[in-house]
Amino acid sequence: MFATAKIGRSLSKAAYKAEVENLRTELLEVQIALRERDIPVYLIIAGMEGAGKGGVVNTLDEWLDARGVHVHAFWDESDEEKYRPRPWRFWRAMPRRGEISVFFGGWYLWPVEQRFAGHWDDVDIDQCMRGIRELERMLINDDALIVKCWYHFSEEDQRRKLKALARSDRSRWKMLPKKSKFSEQYQRFEQVADRVIRATDIGRAPWHIIEATDRRYRDMMTGKILLQAIKEALADTSQDERPANDAPTIANGELLPDAPEAQVTLIDRIDLDQTIERDDYRKRLDSLQAELNELSWQAYNENTSTVLVFEGVDAAGKGGAIRRVTQAVDSRLREVIPIAAPTDEERAHHYLWRFWRHVPRAGRMVIFDRSWYGRVLVERVEGFTSHDNWARAYLEINDFEEQLTGAGIVVQKFWLQISKEEQLARFKAREDTPYKRYKITDEDWRNREKWDDYRDAVNEMLTRTSAQHAPWNLIAGNDKRFARIQVLEIVTKALRDTLKAKSKS
Repeated sequence: MFATAKIGRSLSKAAYKAEVENLRTELLEVQIALRERDIPVYLIIAGMEGAGKGGVVNTLDEWLDARGVHVHAFWDESDEEKYRPRPWRFWRAMPRRGEISVFFGGWYLWPVEQRFAGHWDDVDIDQCMRGIRELERMLINDDALIVKCWYHFSEEDQRRKLKALARSDRSRWKMLPKKSKFSEQYQRFEQVADRVIRATDIGRAPWHIIEATDRRYRDMMTGKILLQAIKEALADTSQDERPANDAPTIANGELLPDAPEAQVTLIDRIDLDQTIERDDYRKRLDSLQAELNELSWQAYNENTSTVLVFEGVDAAGKGGAIRRVTQAVDSRLREVIPIAAPTDEERAHHYLWRFWRHVPRAGRMVIFDRSWYGRVLVERVEGFTSHDNWARAYLEINDFEEQLTGAGIVVQKFWLQISKEEQLARFKAREDTPYKRYKITDEDWRNREKWDDYRDAVNEMLTRTSAQHAPWNLIAGNDKRFARIQVLEIVTKALRDTLKAKSKS
């Protein structure tokens, strides 16, 4: 794969000067067009040590309008990053629509280093690359442009370049001991890089191998590749006609129709008549909250994070259930994130961006009052997003939650259900009670008119996104007290089991 990056390509000073002015002009023009089309651009700059990756980015910074370019290096791991899942650092650096983010190494640097250092084997690296392919497909399906450049040269050229860098005071900081090891085992590093590039050279995000021996040739090729990629993205008029990227059609061994019309759904099977006596409720509440308080501090001491997701029909009692959890957990250890319509800043990013931002650091708990499931519920039913967007969201959400649990986070999801009759009674009670009146809106009444549409959407959501590592818990909510006890029992059990298993490992 790298043979074409070792043949000695170069560009004379005169040829470079003749081309660079037009290239810069065109790059600025397409950068303006990007903003008008709201296309986010991810530019991955990766390659051999000493290949001049920093020089490339500095050159692009001169050629482009720096106000729309953001550069991110992922060399050091901050305390914030250390105590969160690894993808968190990339999600918080995602570009706004119409802007360009330059990622030094991107999501490739760390896995390459892990394999090169011998911490991973081929199975580990291949599994990681599968996750990266899915991430890139997800971003592309959200109209992003991903441009990946790998800078390469011969072993002799690298040795000469690194010697020159070592003598330079301005570059000496780059020559860290762990970095110098790459030059000592050139061929081994090249083999790792070859495996990574071949595994992630996908059609809409191909790798561009650029010979880095000559600075002018290297920079000019990078500029031309970026320009051509942006032009093609701007010319693409079929973005709204893309397939759903293999959205899953199989769940529990059964083929799911595009628009489920099942007469009996999962939520229809919830026994809504379940109740608890007031005295029993008080005893159970005190006992469970005391246990949850102890478990939350134990989780803090053992760096175990928790994510709780609350969804349900309007007036089902999500707020009351959440309050019974927060009453038990010290306010320094937990945070409640209420999810409403996205802000302008949130709309300027992938829809999962705002949720990745709130992933808890190790030992903390985050409670989502509504969540990423809005994509397959309200956005689907109300027509706020296209069929393709919500259809592929099941796969994207499953992958997101798998990354959370893969990082050791406890994930529990709750769907609170009440009958249509109970909902009507609660709506009327809210209208008749002054201090509850703020809870009822015209939107609640409009949603009620689409009860059956939401029921079908919920059924498909539950079927496609309930997994052993991130299960849906169906809560009978006609009796508010019973619902609260159900939630507390599930949360305490999940934490208890996780901490017990962790102590044995």
